[in-house]
Amino acid sequence: MERRVLDISSLRGALHYDAPLAPYSWFRAGGKADLLFTPEDEDDLQNFLIALPHDVPLLVLGLGSNLLVRDGGFRGAALRLSKGFQSISTEADFHIRAGAGAADVKVARIAAEAGIAGFSFLRGIPGTIGGALRMNGGAYGGETKDIFVSARGFDRAGVRHVFDHVAMGFSYRHCAVADDVIFTEALFKGEAGDPVKIIEEMNAITEARSSTQPVNTRTGGSTFRNPPGKKAWELIDQAGLRGFRIGGAEVSPLHTNFLVAHEGATAADIEALGEHVRRRVFDQSGVTLSWEIKIVGEA
Repeated sequence: MERRVLDISSLRGALHYDAPLAPYSWFRAGGKADLLFTPEDEDDLQNFLIALPHDVPLLVLGLGSNLLVRDGGFRGAALRLSKGFQSISTEADFHIRAGAGAADVKVARIAAEAGIAGFSFLRGIPGTIGGALRMNGGAYGGETKDIFVSARGFDRAGVRHVFDHVAMGFSYRHCAVADDVIFTEALFKGEAGDPVKIIEEMNAITEARSSTQPVNTRTGGSTFRNPPGKKAWELIDQAGLRGFRIGGAEVSPLHTNFLVAHEGATAADIEALGEHVRRRVFDQSGVTLSWEIKIVGEA
C-alpha cells in the first residue's frame, strides 16, 4: 500500500509502515503488514476508517491467540485495539461493560471480585472481548451469547452501529454481523454469585487448562472447530497424528487439537501441518475439519 493514499493529519494513534506481525501472534511466526495502526479511542478509530481507502484490506488484531499470518505478510492495514479499548467496569444489576481490547481473563476476574456469576468460562478463553463477540467464544460450558446484552462498533466506512442479541445472530463459534464490522465495546449481564465460589470455579478452569492443554507453548489455541456431534481432538488422535511434525510445527502430544510452533517454525510449516491433519482425518473418518484459527496474508 502506498503511503500517499492515507491522510494521517487527523490521527492521534501510533502508525507504522512495514510492521512485523509475528510479535502479535501467539505462534510468533509470519510476515509484515503494509501498515499497522493503534488508535487512541473510538473517535481516532473512526477517523482512521474514514481516511483508509475502501479497497485496502483490513485486519483487526486482538491478543493473537487464534491468528496465523502467512510468511508473505498481509497486504493491507492491520489494526490493534489496545489502550483506549481495554476498559472494564461494573454497572448496576450485575452488568459489566468491557472494551473490545479487554482480555477475557480480566473480565472474568473483575466479575468474580464483584460477585457477578456467569463469566467464569471467559477464564478459559485466551483472547479479547472483540474476539469473543466475533466468534461467540465459549469454553467449559459457557458461551458469549449467554451473557451478551449489546455491542457497538464501526463498519468499514466508519459508521457507528449498535447491535442487540438478534442482530448478533450467535451460533457455534460464529456471529452474523458483517465481517467488516469492528467491535469496540460490549455490555454483558450476569447474576448474583458468591465471589469465593466463583474464584474456586475459575481456579478449577485454570487447573484443567494447565493439565490438558499446551498453555505455555507457542500455539494458537483450538485449531479446528468441533464437527457436529464429534470432538476434533478425538478424530485427530484416532488418525494417529499425536506428536506428528512438519518442519518446526507439531501436533501437540498433550492435546491433539493444538498445533505447537517450535523454534524456527514458519507460518508455512504450521499451515501445512494443519492441512495434513485435515486430509488425514478426512481419509480416516470422512469428516472434514474446519479451521478455527484465522489464517491471513500471502504465502
